[in-house]
Amino acid sequence: MSDLTYTRVGDYLLPNIVLREPTPPLGRYGRMHRDYLREHKPALYAELLLTEKLYPLCREIDEAVPTRLSAILDREAAHEIILAELVYG
Repeated sequence: MSDLTYTRVGDYLLPNIVLREPTPPLGRYGRMHRDYLREHKPALYAELLLTEKLYPLCREIDEAVPTRLSAILDREAAHEIILAELVYG
């Protein structure tokens, strides 16, 4: 971004910034994380977006969530089995 150019719009100079389009589209959890950042952490969202680190981060979350979710569900299922044995003997 060392050769940043500007376009005059009225009295303002706006930077000509072109971001690459992410491919393929984000999945459910990547979109959820992107929306969370946009709504609750706008400064971080803007920084990640402008440095083109937002979509790789969201894609990484998309890939990590199914593994973590599976582990959590397995742990909860085991906990339910133990609880059922304690209650019903």
